[in-house]
Amino acid sequence: MTKNTKEHRSFAKDVSFLQKHTDIVVLKNDNSAVAVAPLFQGRVMTSTTNSVEGTGFGWINKKVIETGFLSEEERKGRIENQIYVFGGEERFWLGPEGGQFSIFFKKGDNFDFSNWKTPAVIDTDAFTLVTKTESTVKFKHSCELINKSGTIFKMGIGRTVTILEKKSIENILKKDISTKIEFVGYQTNNQITNTGEVAWIPETGLPSIWILGMYNPSPETIVVIPFKEGNEIELGEKVNDAYFGKISEEYLITKEDVLFFKGDGTKRGKIGVGAKRTQGIAGSYDANGKVLTLVTYNIQEAPNGYVNSSWEYQEEPYVGDVLNAYNDGSPEPGVPPMGPFYELETSSPAAALKPNETMVHIQTTIHLQGEEQELSEISEATLGVSLDEIIKMF
Repeated sequence: MTKNTKEHRSFAKDVSFLQKHTDIVVLKNDNSAVAVAPLFQGRVMTSTTNSVEGTGFGWINKKVIETGFLSEEERKGRIENQIYVFGGEERFWLGPEGGQFSIFFKKGDNFDFSNWKTPAVIDTDAFTLVTKTESTVKFKHSCELINKSGTIFKMGIGRTVTILEKKSIENILKKDISTKIEFVGYQTNNQITNTGEVAWIPETGLPSIWILGMYNPSPETIVVIPFKEGNEIELGEKVNDAYFGKISEEYLITKEDVLFFKGDGTKRGKIGVGAKRTQGIAGSYDANGKVLTLVTYNIQEAPNGYVNSSWEYQEEPYVGDVLNAYNDGSPEPGVPPMGPFYELETSSPAAALKPNETMVHIQTTIHLQGEEQELSEISEATLGVSLDEIIKMF
C-alpha cells in the first residue's frame, strides 16, 4: 500500500540496523510484524503493517544504539549517565518519577535534572527471554529498588508481547477491516510481583507499571484523547498540562469531551488525563502517512489511586494521571530535542501489594494505514471524532 521511501522510516532497514547491534525477536502475523529487543527490557522497538516494504512506526535513537553501553568513565558528564535513550515504540517502565516516593531520585536529593537517574531495571538491565513463538515472546526479571523515602521494593517482573491477528483487532475496534486498510496490532501483558516479605503500603510509597510508546512525529500528526465530560469538582480537571509549563492553544485544544495535541516533535510539552476522566483510549492521526494509531489499556479498580510523578514534594502523591501524551522539543533555548518523537503513555494503579501478590497492566497498540474514509469511520467509532475534524483542528 503506502510505501515509505525514507530510509529511517523503513521497518526492514530499521530491523537490519538493530540486528547489527543487539538481539531482535521479530513477531509476525501475515504482513504485519513487531520487532522486540530482549536486552532493552523486552521493549517493542518498532512495528509495521508490511514487513517487506512498510513504514516503521517506532522512533529509534540510532546514535545511542550505535554507541552501545558505555563504561562508568565514558559516561561522566553525559546524558547516558542518567538514561540510555534507545527509543522504541513501547517500553516497560516503573513509576513514580517524582515526589517523595520517586524511584528516580535519591533520598536527600532535590528535584533537579542533574539528580534525576533512571533505575537500571528500566535502563540497562536485560530481561530474560523465557519462551518465544512466531506470535508471542515472554520475559522475566527480578530487581530491588529503593525510593526517595528509603523504602525497599523487592520485585519480580513479567512481560509478554503478542502480535494480534486480524480478528482480535476487529473485536477491539468493534468493526471489520477491509482490504483497503493495512494494519498491525500488538498487546503487552506487564506484571510486577512483591517478592519480599513486607507489604507495600501507601505511607512509605507505592510503585506502578508505566508503559510508554515513542513514535516518529510528522508536521501532520495530532494526538486525540477523548474523556468523560462533566463537572471539574467531581471529575477533576479535563487535562493536566502543568508538567513542563502551560501549553498554548497552538499545540493543545480542549473541547467538552476530547482534546487535540500536536505530535510534531517541535515543542516540548506533556499532558495527562486522570482516572475519573479517562475513556481508556488515546490515539493519533498522521495525515502525511495516513496512519491512525490507537492505544488502549485494561481499566481496573484503583483503591490507592495513581502515582503522582510531578517533580516536587507532594501533598497528594496518589492523584496522578492514568494516560499521558508527550511532544518532544528543545528543553531550553540552544539545547536540541532528545528525538524528536511523540509519546502515548498509560499507567497501572498504585500497587499496594502483599508478599507474593501481583499487579497486571495490559496495553494494546494498533496502527491502521490506508483509505481515509474507512480510517475516519474507525476514528469516529473509537475516538469519537472524524479525520476531517482532527485535520482541521489546528
